[in-house]
Amino acid sequence: MSATTSPIRTSTHASVRSSAGARSRRGLLYLTLVLLLLAFLAPLVWALSGSFKPRGDIFAYPPKLLPDPFTLHNYRALIEDQPFAQWFVMSTVVAVVATVVSVFVCALAGYGFAKFRFAGKRLLFGVMFSSLSIPFAVILVPLFVILVKTGLGSPWFALIVPWVAPAFGIFMMQQYIVQSVPDSVLEAARIDGASEFGIFRRIVLPLLRPSLGALAVWTFLQSYNSFLWPLVLVSDSSQYTLPLGLQTLFVSEQRQYDLVMAGAVLAVLPAVALFVLLRKQLLEGLSTGAVKG
Repeated sequence: MSATTSPIRTSTHASVRSSAGARSRRGLLYLTLVLLLLAFLAPLVWALSGSFKPRGDIFAYPPKLLPDPFTLHNYRALIEDQPFAQWFVMSTVVAVVATVVSVFVCALAGYGFAKFRFAGKRLLFGVMFSSLSIPFAVILVPLFVILVKTGLGSPWFALIVPWVAPAFGIFMMQQYIVQSVPDSVLEAARIDGASEFGIFRRIVLPLLRPSLGALAVWTFLQSYNSFLWPLVLVSDSSQYTLPLGLQTLFVSEQRQYDLVMAGAVLAVLPAVALFVLLRKQLLEGLSTGAVKG
């Protein structure tokens, strides 16, 4: 027998080791994803379970995942004894209006930055882009003072203002229009006599549908979950939004965790419904940006 190893056997061993290494990496990746999924779902599962438990059982030890006894008392108490419906309507209406206005304004501004030349365009775009690095807490007080001094401090209006023209949305639309809307299509429409707003409404907006869906989901969640701005702006409890209203239950003397958990579960429903409704546009917008970026 020869003491040397044949090239075929060496290649086979290397292939087996490579395949085993690939399986190990894939298994580690799946394990990491499962752990991350459990970490993200754990608070929601705990809130869902706690919303159907009596208050005394929420922090019972050892903890029980399934409610025993199962009760709907928390939901009835939240809806019948607290102005939950009022908070829900306030948050939903403000978020929907902010989303519609923001999507239109960002698309229009992004179209202007992407396809038109005008004096000071680079400077204006640079200032807008630089504002992405400014935390909202920095402009909180100046924005509040401006709205009060100009007589525009009404909660229904002021709660929408921060989301009307977010720099992130304008930048996102500008980038998508540059990559997805050919100049030749716009020039052909102008030659056919279409107005600039008509081109924007009939040609540009339909081409932006995936990115508009992604921006709509982002804006709705930002407005719907906003806590700091309503906390500074709203002083009348009849105009509280959902995060602000649920916070009053949490900081009360009784620490009504049962009602907070029931409210948190109900508060998630509009966001889930919006994601289900726009999931196709959201995924297309994100995947298109990733491929083209």
